[in-house]
Amino acid sequence: MTTFAIDPGPVADAYDRACQLLDTSRAADSLWSENLDLWPSDPKVRGVIANRLGWLRALDAVEPELARIRAFVDDVRRDGYERVLLMGMGGSSLAPEVLRRVLGVAHGFPRFLMTDTVNPDAVRARFAETVRTLFVVASKSGTTIEPSALAAHARFVASSTGSWGRSAVAITDPDTALQRQARAEGFREAFINPPDIGGRYSALSLFGMVPAALMGADLEGLVAAGRRMTAECQKPGAANNPGLALGAFMAATTAAGRDKLTLLLPAPFESFGLWVEQLVAESTGKTGKGVVPIASESESAPYGADRCFVVVSFCGDGPAPDVVRRARATGAPVITIDVRSPLDLAAEFLRWEVGTAIAGWLLGVNPFDEPDVQRAKDATRDLLEAHRRDGALPTPDADAVQAGARLTLGAALTGLGDPWSAAVRSLRPGDYVAVLGYAPPEDGRFGAALDRLRTRLGVAGGVAATGGFGPRYLHSTGQLHKGGPNTGVFVIVSADADADLAVPGEPYSFGLLESAQALGDFRTLNTDGRRVVSIHLPRRDPALLDEITDALTGPPA
Repeated sequence: MTTFAIDPGPVADAYDRACQLLDTSRAADSLWSENLDLWPSDPKVRGVIANRLGWLRALDAVEPELARIRAFVDDVRRDGYERVLLMGMGGSSLAPEVLRRVLGVAHGFPRFLMTDTVNPDAVRARFAETVRTLFVVASKSGTTIEPSALAAHARFVASSTGSWGRSAVAITDPDTALQRQARAEGFREAFINPPDIGGRYSALSLFGMVPAALMGADLEGLVAAGRRMTAECQKPGAANNPGLALGAFMAATTAAGRDKLTLLLPAPFESFGLWVEQLVAESTGKTGKGVVPIASESESAPYGADRCFVVVSFCGDGPAPDVVRRARATGAPVITIDVRSPLDLAAEFLRWEVGTAIAGWLLGVNPFDEPDVQRAKDATRDLLEAHRRDGALPTPDADAVQAGARLTLGAALTGLGDPWSAAVRSLRPGDYVAVLGYAPPEDGRFGAALDRLRTRLGVAGGVAATGGFGPRYLHSTGQLHKGGPNTGVFVIVSADADADLAVPGEPYSFGLLESAQALGDFRTLNTDGRRVVSIHLPRRDPALLDEITDALTGPPA
């Protein structure tokens, strides 16, 4: 079982008030009984929330399916599949990725791969081996553009060997286009999730548990850990309730200006930060408010007065001791969480879901909608239509060019002198930087160059720095970027692919889709008055990106 301790430090009074409000409001009882009186009285808001509380009952829906899931996995193994390739986006792919990295794949089970990118180089690499591959398409709506495009490519390559259908599996909501496709094309299996579970709250639903089973995970052990945390999170007394206490902590620190929720995680548990980023940012980043989650930050990151910390140990491993000492020395509020067993990952999924929902309530935002994620999708579709109509994307003029790299500033950064240094010079205490790279997450050398850019920008501006890969971040932190406080500087990095790749049955390619997503996000952020920079490289070259980093931040000390 996991344990936790809270040292609210300078926000102790605000934290105590938040806990008292939760107690007097009987928040635990109201949440778990799905009492809509807990939420704003607006009928439209309550209508959305009423259709998003199924995650509280996810384990009840999963347990009756365990025998079916095990039989399905036994058939997959018996049929000699060597690889599982999950195609998803957002919650449908991040939770399985965390499960894979934390739990691993058991001996004798197929190799488990996940893809949530449309970069043509990455897609080509992921589909280099398709024989004896089980294709899992995971999409709540059944129409999300990225998994739909990836599934079209999977169908194309698998059909050449006659293996499509029997080698395809769907995880989706009832009566979606994906469910109908699964039925029409004879998919091996279709797992239909309860429709009242939002994507980012779906880790303990079929979206997480079916992939976990394909990895050979102990499903009963995961369910039991989730059940134990459920019981803890139903307790009265917010200060002793691990979910409510976390929510009170996030709300109190954010209201006090300490909105940079900094996760200090040991290496074996580092991937959990990706999932927390999505859950917290997409749930709280609205109406100018929001908790800014910071994960996988450099050990040299500057710690300002806008920080609070979550220090996690996992099976005896902790984050770097020097980093923890430096964090505690600031006097910032700190939560300490001790995860005793790998299976307690399920408990942490549940704790953070409860905590994030409660933090949203305390901050006065709806934690279950994502209006600006839809705006980003609409911008992408508009640009793809413009390309179909005009034969080109409407790309804005560059403000500067170096070594073929084009730099374009949003309106909020123009007029600040040298365009290369505008982003850093605009930063103020309490701001943050987000480096958003459209590149294969598996490209370690380019990923390291993106990390160097992130670190250098944060140090140069004296602010917290986040990072993300596109289009993944559009479905997670992208909501915070547009709907949260206007304290971010967003650096979008894209590059020409080595070679493009057609999306079967569509008038666009993977490369064009990726370009439209990067440009669409730049446009949306710019329209919202956010400080945004686009950097487009003529090739995905780490050395060239390092050169651009020097231009943006000055040469390294």
